[in-house]
Amino acid sequence: MSKDQIELSAKDVSAVEKPLDRARLIKAPENFLSKEFISDINKNGLDENRRGFLRKSFMAAAAAGVSTGQAFAGTMPVEGDPAILEKQPWQTTLGKNVATMPYGLPSIFEANVVRRELPGLTRVSAASVAFAPLQSLFGIITPNGLHYERHHQGWYNIDPNMHRLMINGLVKHNRVFTMSDLMRLPSVSRIHFIECGANTAVEWGNSAVPTVQYTHGMLSCCEFTGVPLSVLLEECGADLKKGKYLMAEGSDGSGENRTINMEQIDEIMVAWAMNGEMLRPENGFPLRLVVPGVQGVSWVKWLRRLELGDMPYGTKDESAQYADLMPDGTQRQYTSIQECKSVITTPSGGQQLLDKGFYNVSGMAWSGRGKIRKVDVSFDGGNNWRTARLETPVLSKAITRFNIGWSWDGAPAIIQSRATDETGYVQPAIKTLRDVRGSRGIYHNNSIQSWKIESNGEVSNVQVG
Repeated sequence: MSKDQIELSAKDVSAVEKPLDRARLIKAPENFLSKEFISDINKNGLDENRRGFLRKSFMAAAAAGVSTGQAFAGTMPVEGDPAILEKQPWQTTLGKNVATMPYGLPSIFEANVVRRELPGLTRVSAASVAFAPLQSLFGIITPNGLHYERHHQGWYNIDPNMHRLMINGLVKHNRVFTMSDLMRLPSVSRIHFIECGANTAVEWGNSAVPTVQYTHGMLSCCEFTGVPLSVLLEECGADLKKGKYLMAEGSDGSGENRTINMEQIDEIMVAWAMNGEMLRPENGFPLRLVVPGVQGVSWVKWLRRLELGDMPYGTKDESAQYADLMPDGTQRQYTSIQECKSVITTPSGGQQLLDKGFYNVSGMAWSGRGKIRKVDVSFDGGNNWRTARLETPVLSKAITRFNIGWSWDGAPAIIQSRATDETGYVQPAIKTLRDVRGSRGIYHNNSIQSWKIESNGEVSNVQVG
């Protein structure tokens, strides 16, 4: 993938993804809150006393008959709202039987919450990318049907009865496992994020795409189930004194293969399930590698072979791709760890604040080196920062959801998030990253993302600092 292939205009993207009602934010009451109270929220955040005051204020406003334009969008005095006063069709008819939908599907009103491709992204053969709709997700788990996709030669629906996994190299016994063999072994389930090394690639240059789905959507977080790699290597009598590297090879036509550093052997698993069901074909059914904290290309799909060796393998995708071009012309290789990163998903590009007042600002943070320790949020382009609330669970090498209250006064604003992980690493500004890495790169961009809010409430993608 070249830089030319990923430079897109906002016009290209908006032709495919129009702002959705679902992504637009609710109106919030503002006129019955004092300026002093709003200032206090912005400075100190929300505690139980302030939350209680807000609840009472909302109730008082509703009781006083505050107009729709001043209260939450979609609310109105009870005496004037037929949606609550009159019986609706679904209250007087028989619902559908479970037999009509043996495998559950989302509501028809969620039809626009889908993975999307980037218009203008050059395809090579069957290579493709589909971005997860981060702006429409809640919590930390990505639904299977919305998990991002990155294929080098398209995806396959492989017959699990015909699939095999070979383990060879620095082992006493070369072994070939069937799916039945693997699923008889001890299994574990763990929640981890997976992020493509090229996620946020377009932000190396000027901001080229309008929404968080396209800036950060090659990111997902799921519960994976499978057999620990250590169990398989023990079965084969692996020489873990000499064997410091693993070469993982997939069954797809691109011959995808990657070097895996064995330093994190205890975390790696060979997985067959995701979020409680078998892997989807586009996510590697029936078998994939799970390498927590490492870029997604190392999570080899349709896994067919693992070879234990004593040095890096220098595969094609470790030299021709997924290497960082430095300012002096050299390549930075084997930089597979996904560094600490965060992004605000609500509000974010393509959305719109419909009125002044209180909003819950929400986003995601993650680090390939462990747990998220802190997320700070700025509402003035990085001049001042407030610490957000981290929602539980806070897991190692998984997405952490953060929230923070903010009262918008209607003035233009630039909002940002900055994550810190348990190693003390702080997410950098884009200028800081460019000072070291230059601006010709594609991969491993973990810089701070900025969203600009105009006085009319429209949110757009900008770069600051």
